[in-house]
This record gives sequence, C-alpha cells and structure tokens, in this order.
Amino acid sequence: MAFTPSRRIWMNGSLVPWEEARIHVLSHVVHYGSSVFEGIRCYETRRGPAVFRLREHVRRLFDSAKVYRMPLPYSTDAIVAACRETVRDSGLASCYIRPFAYRGFGDVGVNPLGCPVEVVIAVWGWGAYLGAAALEEGVDVQVSSWTRLAPNTLPTLAKAGANYANSQLIKMEALANGFAEGIALDSQGYVSEGSGENLFVVRGGRLVTPPMGASILPGITRASVISLAGDAGLEVVEQRVPREALYLADELFFTGTAAEITPIRSVDRIEIGSGEPGPITRKLVAAFRGILSGDAEDPHGWMEPV
Repeated sequence: MAFTPSRRIWMNGSLVPWEEARIHVLSHVVHYGSSVFEGIRCYETRRGPAVFRLREHVRRLFDSAKVYRMPLPYSTDAIVAACRETVRDSGLASCYIRPFAYRGFGDVGVNPLGCPVEVVIAVWGWGAYLGAAALEEGVDVQVSSWTRLAPNTLPTLAKAGANYANSQLIKMEALANGFAEGIALDSQGYVSEGSGENLFVVRGGRLVTPPMGASILPGITRASVISLAGDAGLEVVEQRVPREALYLADELFFTGTAAEITPIRSVDRIEIGSGEPGPITRKLVAAFRGILSGDAEDPHGWMEPV
C-alpha cells in the first residue's frame, strides 16, 4: 500500500510542516486511547479534485466526539473548510484525509476532562488498502477468533481510537494466518464486520448486511452502497447474518473509505461463488467508480469539489 506524505498538517487552526506535527508523550491519548477520527478520500475527477461525502464524515466525527464528551473547539463548517484547505495545500490530486480529535496533555489520570481537546487534519497519498489486486481479483479472509465489542462496553457507533485495539488484533491474526483480512463475529455469534470494513452478503440477487445492533460502525460507504443498490433496483436487507451464510453466499464484499468496495473470494479457505467478483459486485463497483471519477452523474451530491 503506497504512502505519500504531504508537506504540511493542519493542527489547531494552523498548517505546520509534516515533521513538526508532534504531541507531548504524556498526552492523554497516548495512554488511554482518547481520540475520535475519520477517514475520508479525495479523488481526482474530470472536474478536478473532489472529496467523497465530506460533510457526512465530518458530522460523524462530531457525533463520535459527543459520545465521548469531547467538545470540539470548531464548528462543522470550520472543519469542512479546513479539510479542503489541507487538501489544496498538499498539492495532491487524490489523497486520504484523516481529521481527528484527541485529548492532549493536562492530567495523567484516567479522567480525561482536564485535558485539552486538540484537532488535527492530515492528508496523504494512499493506494488500495487491501493490496493492488484486491479491487479487481478479491481477497481471501478468515473468520476471526476475536469477537467484536459487546453492547454497553465500548460504543461502536463512535469511530474512536480505543475501538481499534480490537481491530488490530483481528487484523494481525489474519495476516499471521496468511489472510488479507479478518471478519469478526459479534458477542452473540453473528457476523459483525471486518477490522475496518463493513460487509455485504449477496444471495439470490438480494443484498444482506449486518444491522447497527451487530456492533458495526455505521459506514458511510456502506450507506452509499445501499443507495446505489436501490438505484439499481436491488433489494437490500439489514439483518443478523449467521457465520455459515458467509460460506453460502453467491458474492461477498467489504465496503469502507479505505477499502472502497473490495470483493471477497474466499472465507476460511472456502471459495465464495465462482471464486471471483460476481456480477452484482461488479455492477455496484462500476456505479461507485463512475461517480468517484466524475465519469457518471452524481445524483446524490456526494462529491464536494476542493
């Protein structure tokens, strides 16, 4: 996965050189994971660089911060403007955008309320998240031995840094076992999501995706795929998915800002469908890429010019 840093990072209202964007080692976030963040993509389109669903991502950042009683010292419009400013400053035609807020240095105890809330926006060039061939050929995954967060433990509707300790365990186990990614089950044994992606099962022409109650993050790409499926006249159902439904799927794919729409060709060494991206997956990928590139109309108004 290629990584190209930008020249500067936006920190608390100012653009600073990449190598000077530092925090104190006793910042609360370093010890207790007290951060919320977003992942957003900017695409090079026929009409110039444009950000995919920027305002929806920024809204979710504020939602995550609210759950963790972390008042952000900026308005949503200010963060939207800062994201666009940081992309323009980078000179990158396409890039990944990472706005995040964290508790800085103020107190070294668990209580975060005495620590200042810092806000940062970084951008960089980033290739295919699950590998260069993943988007075309699909990936091999496993069902993880690690369970997704149980209800009333850590809030999965918040995109919080602390939640990704669980994601790291899922990801590292999958890589150690020779897979590209892991799929976690929820605390009831039903399918939840990948380490950083939502999941769709295709069976008999119908799309099924785990509901919000399955300890998933409410993905913005997930919501976009549901809309695109509706546009194409495809039925989408949000319901609990038993593990064995993965093996019996006609098609299976991940969605996410980083992963975009990534087909899954096998689970636990069991081939999915024909072992290659299926027709419904390909149809959704084509519709998605058409909007992202500017080659197709953007009926939902998802692309925001930089």
